[in-house]
Amino acid sequence: MKNINQIYINGAFVTPHGTETFDLINPSNNQKIGTVTLGDEEDTRMAIAAAKEAFKSFAKTTREERISYLQKLQAAVSKREAELIDVMVLEYGGTFQFCKASTQHAIHAFSSMIETLREFDFEKRVGHSKVRLESLGVAGIITPWNASNSFICNKLATAIAAGCTVVIKPSEMSALQTQLIAECFHEAGLPDGVWNIVNGLGVVVGAEMTGHPDIAKISFTGSTAVGKTIAKGAVDTMKRVTLELGGKSPNVILDDADLNTVIPMAVLGAYMNSGQACIAPTRLLVPEDKLEEVNAIAKAAAESVKVGNPQDKDTHVGPLVSKKQYERVQSYIRLGQEEGATLLVGGEGQPNGLEAGNFVKATIFTNVNNEMRIAREEIFGPVLSIIPYKSEEDAIAIANDTTYGLAAYISSSDTLRANRVAAQISAGRININGFSHDPQAPFGGFKQSGIGREFGAYGLEAYLEPKAVLE
Repeated sequence: MKNINQIYINGAFVTPHGTETFDLINPSNNQKIGTVTLGDEEDTRMAIAAAKEAFKSFAKTTREERISYLQKLQAAVSKREAELIDVMVLEYGGTFQFCKASTQHAIHAFSSMIETLREFDFEKRVGHSKVRLESLGVAGIITPWNASNSFICNKLATAIAAGCTVVIKPSEMSALQTQLIAECFHEAGLPDGVWNIVNGLGVVVGAEMTGHPDIAKISFTGSTAVGKTIAKGAVDTMKRVTLELGGKSPNVILDDADLNTVIPMAVLGAYMNSGQACIAPTRLLVPEDKLEEVNAIAKAAAESVKVGNPQDKDTHVGPLVSKKQYERVQSYIRLGQEEGATLLVGGEGQPNGLEAGNFVKATIFTNVNNEMRIAREEIFGPVLSIIPYKSEEDAIAIANDTTYGLAAYISSSDTLRANRVAAQISAGRININGFSHDPQAPFGGFKQSGIGREFGAYGLEAYLEPKAVLE
């Protein structure tokens, strides 16, 4: 049992003014593992004031100084990699495989941004003018629970590269993870006030950050509903916003793909991060005349998926983060059956022997059409919908028939054909023949999957404001 009773403001761990507490629950067995004392509006204002004061000098730092800070952060985080993985498995319930990958993403966020920063041009000639890209100011960073420290490190690295100071509001459900990453950051020895962390609720700390005039930018990752609330609140002070929101990503299997290769990969992809991933390809679009073959391969693949103890290195799907999330996913599994989809594998309830935790069976629906809610709404659990299509044009139409546009996936033996299809799909990031990540490539969504981009030069520009000097 661990009690997190401090937040981080102006270079020190301090006791918050807020007194409300939140229980931390192990999702594998629903046992209490700790508590966190939540900050309030006053704590948030103190953190913003510290960041505002620090910005005066931090915005004037050189490229070399910022690179040095990023190197120190990476070294401090790297040193505690094993602990960061373990606490994520315990508190979040992510599988060991996923938590290891997520922690490595957190570590590499700093080196990737160093690479970007070395080549980035903060001053350009445009027409007859000089254009300088200047630090925006204090950035408010709001992160979700499904890869907490990875999001924090990526956003912090980008802000520091831009010369911005930050106030971070992580999910209250990730307090053990946040405490450990804060200890890493503290060890890195950045100037006081450059980074601050306030544990708290979105409606309290997040709302104060969104409305506060001294916050110049909000970078938020989370649900589309909350993103809309932040965008509405931010407009009163004309904050810049980067919103990475929900998704319902299509995985288009073209008729020339090797089904025995791509379908098992598609099933595992849909179950990435136990299905709690905004980029998960949860709509599997397959040729209508191959549906029966696809069903057989997909069913066998799902039945081989291990749902269980997230500490085991061969577990594919761990528990969902909370009872609330478990019940949400159960409601969608019931809904899919009510809508007339065919339950191919999985279904309601917990797998045998896992009744104590928030475990969901690896579930697949087939004969799904794109009008069903299970095909249109983000479920955020290990539930895959197989949707048949009649032609390539039909597949593209179905893929685009969504309010989302975060990611998409295409499989084909002809990469030129796959690229032609990719050009017609509205999504911010498209993977061809597999799942990969490029930390230099922009990441963000079309339509209601968000505003703006993260990673690399595109992400760095989002923390900068262009100033034209006409000479």
